[in-house]
Order: sequence, then structure tokens, then C-alpha cells
Amino acid sequence: MKSTLAKVMEAKAQLLVGNIRSAPSIKLPEQDLKFIQRKKELMDKRFAEIVKCNTKGQIIGKNEVDGKMHLNYLVHYQYLIRQNKNLYIEEHCEERKAVFTLNKLISDEEVPKETDTQYETMERDTPEEDTREFKYNRLDAVQYAERWWNDYNPKYKKFTDNCTNFISQCLHAGGAPMYGYPNRSKGWWMQNNNWSYSWSVANSLRWYLAGSKRGLQAKEMSSPKELLLGDIICYDFEGDGRFNHNTIVVAKDFEGYPLVNAQTQNSRMRYWSYYDSTAYTPNIKYKFFHITNN
Repeated sequence: MKSTLAKVMEAKAQLLVGNIRSAPSIKLPEQDLKFIQRKKELMDKRFAEIVKCNTKGQIIGKNEVDGKMHLNYLVHYQYLIRQNKNLYIEEHCEERKAVFTLNKLISDEEVPKETDTQYETMERDTPEEDTREFKYNRLDAVQYAERWWNDYNPKYKKFTDNCTNFISQCLHAGGAPMYGYPNRSKGWWMQNNNWSYSWSVANSLRWYLAGSKRGLQAKEMSSPKELLLGDIICYDFEGDGRFNHNTIVVAKDFEGYPLVNAQTQNSRMRYWSYYDSTAYTPNIKYKFFHITNN
């Protein structure tokens, strides 16, 4: 079974680097072929290419049901990307479930983990200003995002949908002050094994950044190119007004577009648009927030 999964990962790597019309050594699921197609379309749009792809798998769970063996495993992808004369490494991890019958692979699919399923609303802040000075240290925020994008800081609670918790940690590492405890529907904070909705829920953080008048504050920008390192992008994949993912800008590509880190599906130096995500839809909407000093 391990050797079969290794062949699947190798086949994906070959197609990502080579021609998608070439025949892989093993038949891939339609979902994987769609991902590869989108990834290559995105590279073409950016005048970039994947020159090398490394994959590494790890089995994290095994369960036999009705004579079928169910394996949950993690795959870590590393892409060496060339854009113009620049080279950089993009990474992402995904959880997958494979099902075998008599050691024959009958299905192999990604376990969807790209969106935040939590949904809470925030109260509007009062107009009272916080008089504390706050200067956002973008380097510290980015360094934290680089250190923990594929790991979990034991100082903080880990959530099943961890994307916004991770972004809040990055912002706090950059010096953003907490306030509002113990009111979960106001402010932005994590304290005493409790937290505000804005700290951990994607949609709540989006609205907090749009309206905060104290502590952590932001200015909405019209274009991703206007963002600086340490700024935040919010994603509404379905375009229904409910934002369900957040990322932090950690670099810019050759054309000046953001590359982002995120969790839930842990990613590093990923192109900002998420066109290659399984959660992407043509109705996707974005909010671009520039963190400001006060």
C-alpha cells in the first residue's frame, strides 16, 4: 500500500513539472488532475514554471471497515518555481484518504480543509479610542509566519479550523495589542484559555479589521499589489458575503503580487489568489487589509 501511494505522489510530481498530456505511471483521480491543470494554468498566467517538485508522505491513521483498508496520510509538497530569473520554493501540505481492497487502491481523495466552518458575528466597537501607541513590526510577524506555518505553537490553543488563529498569532507577534477580554464578541484577544470570535473565526476577523478603532487597526486596499509584508488577505470562496479563510503576506513575486502563508491546509509562499485551491470558485471575493500604526 505504501508503494502504491508513493507512485501516486510521484505521478503528480511528474505531471506538475512535465506536460499534463503525458501519461503518468498510475491513473490519478479526477480531483488531482483538476488541481494539476489549475496549478499549471496559474503558472502560465504568472509567466512562471515549476522546475522541480518534491513530495513526502506520512501515514497518520489506519482503519479497516467491511474488508476495506482506509488510510489517512499527509503529503508535503515542495515546488521550486522559476519566474523570470528568480527562484523560490512554495510549499503546502494536504491530508488525504486512500481506500484499498486486497491491496488494490480503489480511491484516493483529498480531505477538504481549506475553509473555516465557524461563523460568529461581532458587535461594533464603540468610538472610544485606545491611546496606547502601536507600531506594527512586519518583520516579526513574517518571521513568526515562516516559523509556524506547518507547526503549532504550544503557547496557543489549536483549532480544527486553525487558519484565523494562526493569522492572529502572526499579528500578535508583530506587536498588535489584545483588548476586549472577557467579551468574546468585542475586541481581539486570547487569554485564560478563552478567545474572542475575531481571534479565531475568519469572518469575524474580516469585520474586525474593517471597523476597529483601537489596538489592531487596518486600512482596506483596492489591490493586492498595494499590500506590504505582514498584511492580511481575507477570502470569501463562495462569494456569499461570509469570509472563510485568511492569509498573511510573507513575500512578493517578480511582478509584485503577494505570496502568502496560511494554515488549515498549511501553505507557504503560495500565490495570493488561491486559484489552484479546491475551495476556489468563480464567485470568489477578496478583502485586502493593510495593518496600520496608531
